[in-house]
Amino acid sequence: MHRVLLITGPGGDAQGWGNMDVTREIAKAINGSGKYADIAFVSNKDELYRKLDTCKFDLVWSALYHVTENEATIGMADSGEDWVADILDKRRIPYIGPNAADMKALINKTATHNILDRSGVPVPYHYQVEQGHPLPKIVFPAFVKPSFESRSVGISDNSVVNTVDELAAQVGFIHENYDQPALAEEYLPGQEYTVLMLGNGAVQIFLPGMVTVNPKLFGRYPILKEDLRGVGATKIQPAGELSANLIEATAKAMKALNCLDHVRADMRLDSQGNVKIIEVNGIPGLKPVKSWSPQLYTLHHASKKGEMEDYRRLINHIVNSALARYGIAE
Repeated sequence: MHRVLLITGPGGDAQGWGNMDVTREIAKAINGSGKYADIAFVSNKDELYRKLDTCKFDLVWSALYHVTENEATIGMADSGEDWVADILDKRRIPYIGPNAADMKALINKTATHNILDRSGVPVPYHYQVEQGHPLPKIVFPAFVKPSFESRSVGISDNSVVNTVDELAAQVGFIHENYDQPALAEEYLPGQEYTVLMLGNGAVQIFLPGMVTVNPKLFGRYPILKEDLRGVGATKIQPAGELSANLIEATAKAMKALNCLDHVRADMRLDSQGNVKIIEVNGIPGLKPVKSWSPQLYTLHHASKKGEMEDYRRLINHIVNSALARYGIAE
């Protein structure tokens, strides 16, 4: 029986698949697939080292980019070897997801945009604004968000800026409240889409969907604000005729970023109807039914037994893809 060690901590919801309730659901799904899951809740690196030294496992799956007691945000982790994937790489421990270097590129939105742009993948034009640096000369309307967060953290109607004064105010808000660079980029007014990548190599699959929200929940702009994420307000519908374009852009992005096992690309349409990737999530949310990964899996692979059976199959797919990648036999 294969054993999977699930690593989470205070930052599990902000950084990764969700809180302890979600982690228990993942463990339940793994156990229901004929494997065994153990949960390691860690608040500092010493606790992580102790779990790695004492637990028995064949594969690690972490909800954390880096270990922290901060429950609210990801923040700018030290670029040194303090990330979970750094530690696992150093110990040559098999784990789910991209390696440490690629994880660091994924959580840094500016780095992600630059890698994709060099690879010919369409992204918004963008400028990273460091604290104390001058504002960029940008076309309005523009969009301002934290450079190192996920789950729409730091995004509100004020994120859409139409003047230099509004740009300065929102950049200052990011600097003051999140202690990290702001990312000022092209505002994309069109429909939002998402594509889930599962597996690797010849068995890799892409599951596209259109992100829908009750228009009454929007404010001044049709954007996914922080209070709309992770609460079941967003629903995934078929992507329709754009599916092929979405999959093509995602496949190029995943190759450029060396993505593995379970990664999701989010994108919107610009004013001309062109698809542009706005974020690539290295640890997608896994709240049953509510998160986009489970919704996408059910959209494309619904079973007669219902959404929780779909969820178990999704989790099993992710785990099996990583086991196969490492050559760990069933």
